[in-house]
Amino acid sequence: MTDFDNIAVIALAVICAGGLAYALIYPFMSGEVQADKRREAVATAGVSARPVRGQKQDEAAAKRASVEDTLKEIERRQKNASRPPLQVRITQAGLTWTKKQFYIISGTLAALGFLVPLFMGSPLLACVAAAFVAGFGVPQWLLGYLKKKRMAAFLNELANAVDVVVRGVKAGLPIGDCLRIVATEAQEPVRSEFRYIIEQTALGIPLYEAVMKLYDRMPVAEANFFCIVVSIQQRSGGNLSETLSNLSKVLRDRKKMKAKVVALSQEAKSSAAIIASLPPAVMIFVYLSTPTYISLLWTTNMGRLMLVGCLLWMFTGVMVMRKMINFDF
Repeated sequence: MTDFDNIAVIALAVICAGGLAYALIYPFMSGEVQADKRREAVATAGVSARPVRGQKQDEAAAKRASVEDTLKEIERRQKNASRPPLQVRITQAGLTWTKKQFYIISGTLAALGFLVPLFMGSPLLACVAAAFVAGFGVPQWLLGYLKKKRMAAFLNELANAVDVVVRGVKAGLPIGDCLRIVATEAQEPVRSEFRYIIEQTALGIPLYEAVMKLYDRMPVAEANFFCIVVSIQQRSGGNLSETLSNLSKVLRDRKKMKAKVVALSQEAKSSAAIIASLPPAVMIFVYLSTPTYISLLWTTNMGRLMLVGCLLWMFTGVMVMRKMINFDF
C-alpha cells in the first residue's frame, strides 16, 4: 500500500469519526434535545390542563344555571304578586289586622252606610249604594292609600340602607350582620322589613329565600333590584360590595328622576285641578246668588238626569286628565 493510499484511509477514518461525532454530539450542543423535551412538557401540560379547563367551564355553566333559576323564580313571584291575597295586601299596607278583623270592619262600615241614609229618609236604592261604597270601596281605598304611602317611605330610605350594607361588606362584615344593622338602625318601614328577613334566617331559611320575600311584602322595582342582586350573589358569588354600590347609585338616580318628574308635572296637575273645580265653584256661586234658578237641577226629574250626566262627564274628564299627568318611568 502506497503512502497515498494510507493517507486516503486515514482521511476517510477521520471523516467517518467526525461525522459520527457530529451526529451524536451536535443535538446536545444545538439545543434540539432540550427543545424536544420542552415541546413534550408543554404538550403534557396541555393535556393535563384540559380537565381543569373543563372543570372551569362546568363551574361557569353551573353559575349560569343558578342565575337563570333565580331569575325565573323572581319572574314567577312577580306574576303572582300582580293580585296578592287579602292578607298580603293588609301586610303591604303596614296593618296588623287579620282577614277576620278586616271583614268585621268592612261589615260594620257597610251597616252604618246603609242605616244612616235610611234613618235620614233616603230611598232604599241610595241606602244600598251607600252601604256598598262604605263596606267595599272605603276599606279597599284605605288599603291602597296606606300601601302607597308606605312604599313611598320605603323608597326614601332604601338607598341609605343599601349604603350601610355596602360599607359593612367593605369593612369585612358578613352580609347577615349588615342586614341586622339595617334592621336595628334604619327608619320605618325599612327597619321592619329587614327585621323580617333576619327573623326568617334565624328560623333556618336561606338568606336568598328570605330576601326574595321582600318583594312580596314591598312590591316596588327598587326592592326587586335588591332581591335580584343579593339572591344571585348568594347562589353564584361575586363582588357584592361593588354590585350593591352600583345599585345604590341607581336607586338615588331613580329618586332624582322621580323628583324631576313630579316637579315638571306640577303645572299640569294645577291646571287639571283648576279645570275640575270650576263647575262646582260656579254652581255654588250661582246657588248663593239665585238659589231658585239652580235648584231646578235637583228638584225636577230632568234636572236630576242632567246633574247625573254632568257628574259622569266630570268624572270621565278627571280620570282622563289624571291618566295624562301621571308619568310612569
